[in-house]
Amino acid sequence: MSRKIGRRVLLKRAAITACGGIAIPYFVRPSTLGKAGTVAAGERITLGMIGTGGHGREMNLKTFLGQPDAHVIAVCDVDREQREIAREMVNSKYDNKDCAVYNDFREILARADVDAVMISTPDHWHVPIAIAAAKAGKDVECEKPTLTVEEGRRLVETMKRYNRVFQWSTEDRAVDVYHRMCELVRNGRIGKVHTIKVELPSGPDQPGNPEPMPVPEGFDYDMWLGPAPWAPYTKDRCHWNFRWIFDYSGGMLTDWGAHLLDGAQWGNNTEHTGPVQVEGKGVFWGEGLYNTAKDFHIEYTYADGVKLMVDSGTPSLRFEGSDGWIGNHGWRAPLQAEPASVLDSAIGPDGVHLFTCPQGEQRNFLDCVKSRQECYFPPEIGQRCFTIAHIGNIAMLTGKRLQWDPQAERFTNDDGANRMLNRAMRSPWHLL
Repeated sequence: MSRKIGRRVLLKRAAITACGGIAIPYFVRPSTLGKAGTVAAGERITLGMIGTGGHGREMNLKTFLGQPDAHVIAVCDVDREQREIAREMVNSKYDNKDCAVYNDFREILARADVDAVMISTPDHWHVPIAIAAAKAGKDVECEKPTLTVEEGRRLVETMKRYNRVFQWSTEDRAVDVYHRMCELVRNGRIGKVHTIKVELPSGPDQPGNPEPMPVPEGFDYDMWLGPAPWAPYTKDRCHWNFRWIFDYSGGMLTDWGAHLLDGAQWGNNTEHTGPVQVEGKGVFWGEGLYNTAKDFHIEYTYADGVKLMVDSGTPSLRFEGSDGWIGNHGWRAPLQAEPASVLDSAIGPDGVHLFTCPQGEQRNFLDCVKSRQECYFPPEIGQRCFTIAHIGNIAMLTGKRLQWDPQAERFTNDDGANRMLNRAMRSPWHLL
């Protein structure tokens, strides 16, 4: 007698295989039969949301709640107010009170009924949580970027070792103007590319207040710091503002750079490598809390001579080639080109067609969890993209022209710069 094996059974078998034959208890909660569309409960992907701040809720949680084959069953945040808002969103969607709520991400990872997690924490938590999730048998979608080059390489290796589906969370590959721009470039419509110009937002516009303040009630500040060095609480350190402090992020170069530098790599067909030289200058606050660059100019050189110029300004991406240029000025702004006829160019069936998912990164992630195929922004491609930002920050901080080996992921002319490729983690945290 034949039996139909459901997707979730296959996923659990894959998890058992990846963990060396150690079985993980599994059950389907009755609450998964709630109002979540017409997809059978056993065929829905159960999700835990780790990090439920503004973007974690308004973009990631909302999008998953709108997918009929996804079912959010747990939310986690170190800020009680944020996680309670998220729980209400989930319970309202499914018209029940079943959504579990946690302060510690490890409690979500310990649940056998969670298939996958969405990580929407500050940057310094991305890799530690993602690696722990993979080892717990979960597929992972994670906000970008990494905190360091070496940390990112560990993530790539871990996802491969445990055969996890992983998506770096960025919408750019689903945005028609960027997809179209990169396809036209890859199909030679502007000739041989010689220069790529990227502009990213400036910031911050004030130095931040380092004066210690009382920790707000319901905010687990020690857990928020996690593997980062201990520092006194101030409101200017947390939530949105973590981006301006190297202990937790890399400024706009890593934050917005994770979007537009990916476009540069995609169009340049260098997704699995990177530049071989970098130099740059940054303007930093000389006082206050924030220490990432507020303005910057960085120049990269690829092995074939292509130049990548990154400046603070208006979010923009532009490719210049031997036969013209194509780009836009402004986030998702309409494409412009010279000659203008480039924009109407058709790409035939034998041309280069870049993979995308117009419905976005969450839809692509869910599809890949089921198919076990690679997502459109997988670990290795993200690692190469974020590395460009990290070595740019290192070049600005050292003030040197640095030679980079993208295969070894090391500088070849500066041992001091190599020591900046990783950071120590505060005890007891470490990459599991």
